[in-house]
Amino acid sequence: MWAFELSHLYPEIWVIAMTCFILVVDLFVSHWSKWITYLLCQFTLVGALFLTVALLGEETKTYFYNMFILDTIGSVLKIVIYFIGFFALIYARKYIFEHSVYRGEYFVLCLFSIFGMMVLISSASFLTLYLGIELLALPLYALITIIKEDTIAPEAAMKYFVMGALASGMLLYGISLFYGVTGSFELQEIANQLALQPKDAPQITLLFGLVFVLVGLAFKFGAVPFHLWLPDVYQGSPMPVTLFIGTLPKIAAFGFSIRLLVDTFPAFNAHWQQVMLVMAVLSITIGNVVAIAQTNLKRMLGYSTIAHIGFIFLGLLAGPESGFAAAMDYVIIYALMALGAFGIMSALSYQGFEAENIQDFRGLGTHSPWIAFLMMLLLFSFAGVPPLAGFYAKFFVLDALINAGYVWVAVYAVLLTVVGAFYYLRVVRVMFFDRPLETVYFNKISKPGIALLSLNSLTILALGIFPTPLFNVCLMVTSIPR
Repeated sequence: MWAFELSHLYPEIWVIAMTCFILVVDLFVSHWSKWITYLLCQFTLVGALFLTVALLGEETKTYFYNMFILDTIGSVLKIVIYFIGFFALIYARKYIFEHSVYRGEYFVLCLFSIFGMMVLISSASFLTLYLGIELLALPLYALITIIKEDTIAPEAAMKYFVMGALASGMLLYGISLFYGVTGSFELQEIANQLALQPKDAPQITLLFGLVFVLVGLAFKFGAVPFHLWLPDVYQGSPMPVTLFIGTLPKIAAFGFSIRLLVDTFPAFNAHWQQVMLVMAVLSITIGNVVAIAQTNLKRMLGYSTIAHIGFIFLGLLAGPESGFAAAMDYVIIYALMALGAFGIMSALSYQGFEAENIQDFRGLGTHSPWIAFLMMLLLFSFAGVPPLAGFYAKFFVLDALINAGYVWVAVYAVLLTVVGAFYYLRVVRVMFFDRPLETVYFNKISKPGIALLSLNSLTILALGIFPTPLFNVCLMVTSIPR
């Protein structure tokens, strides 16, 4: 019996076993063998990919006393995490090798965080859900300071840690309230008991618990009003860490939201949708407006992330099927766009120069026209310009909103998207129409690096020209009964 259940956890077992093995290996390899740690980490992700693909098509079922769930949407999200994590480590390797700040622990901590994401996505109990959140977050606190020892990185790590601890405490308090009423940590059991509650007058304890759990969800996304940590962490973190934090945790947070809002709280739709609507509108507004005033590109992308999170929330709000599929499509495309943008910034940086201020990109169109073109594609996609993937990601969310009856919200989101296009176009203007600074020299990118960045950026173009296949996959996995 146990052997059968363990077979459905092979991806998680593989990742955590290899991570511990790599941690030990890294202690003994000499400096010239620093490639070994990196290659073993990439091998771990590839192995996890094959193990997860082998589980696709399995019947949705819970294991280990209903603490772990195996379903299609969880497997698909894990596969996306492996792919993006693979490219993120490639970009990071180039940066930390060229900046002479090699730390083998960086790759190991990334794997520990990815393992936490896997646990979070497959949680069927509040216990494993909270365990996944902490396994995801704790390595990130260390990652921020492990590469560069300056005054900004520790400050960013401390802000992230304090806000994360506060959010975790609120989430635990909400979980304790649900346990006090239902006597169970199992998500399905809690959902069954909540369905029996009077719909016109749910217990005040349950509503308080719902609010505290939503606070934990909003923090992991970085939604308003729990967003203050996000721009500071983006700006204060080294480029590879910003790349990692800006992509993979968003996918895991989406899995977190599916487990809570879809699997656990369907009986409270009317209540959590009101909270979600307010946070979505505020996130789109504050994210787009405040980003206009930013001069640091990483900080600007941090505020733009808040606006994109508002669109993800709108998709969740519009559920149950087309809205969830639109939100899943949006979070995947956003992760790909952020991966490409931070990847280009990382590739252009070198020891003594960080390509993170908007003015640093002056004259990039003259110095490296192809790289500037790729960056322009990504920025246009962020802004929602057709025929790029970002446009159709927004279109699917807005279509689901209108079908759900939220016409005024859709109109407001479109207006704020137009406002948000300004700060993206400003970067494009700087790259192509401003004279380069005499004191700025861009790092020369190798041909393999250019090929990788081209693949990343042109994928966004391809997903814009052919948006239906990805959306159909998202629609299929979100429509499967869990």
